[in-house]
Amino acid sequence: MSDLIIDADGRARCAWAGDDAEYRRYHDEEWGTELRGDRPLFEKMSLEGFQAGLSWITILRKRPRFREVFHGFEPSVAAAFGPDDVDRLLQDAGIIRHRGKIEAVIGNAALAADMADGELDALLWSFAPATHTPPSSFAEVPAVTPESEAMSRELRRRGFRFVGPTTMYALMQSSGMVDDHVAGCWRAAA
Repeated sequence: MSDLIIDADGRARCAWAGDDAEYRRYHDEEWGTELRGDRPLFEKMSLEGFQAGLSWITILRKRPRFREVFHGFEPSVAAAFGPDDVDRLLQDAGIIRHRGKIEAVIGNAALAADMADGELDALLWSFAPATHTPPSSFAEVPAVTPESEAMSRELRRRGFRFVGPTTMYALMQSSGMVDDHVAGCWRAAA
């Protein structure tokens, strides 16, 4: 697979964006764009956890329903979910029906809700590398980095779940902590 595709609009994009309109929009407008704030980062962490073992496009297509059932991923609201909510969510075909992942979001929400305002944002961004060289090709894009391993270790130490180092590197990519748009992509850092 080539590292880049040229779309009908004439722009070169990372090939993973493919020809799906929603995936291209995500590539162009979100992936690698700096994301700040406790709630948006909690949402991204939760969705990346749901993605483990699945394709991101599956999560992206289900994201509106995830947002609905988890009340915008507001930690204080999701933290109050109980066993009946878990059972209800396990019946909802609009989301990924995985008990462990659902319970992880609820447990992680409680941990995030107990943090001071801005603390989750500061914690996650504290692992952003001081320097990052965008890749020349997909072959250069790592699955994990020392920073994502350290982020994962600290989150797990605090009790967070579904925050492995690969998942946390995906979070770093999607929230703009690193820029992994390949060279030649119109979104790649100059």
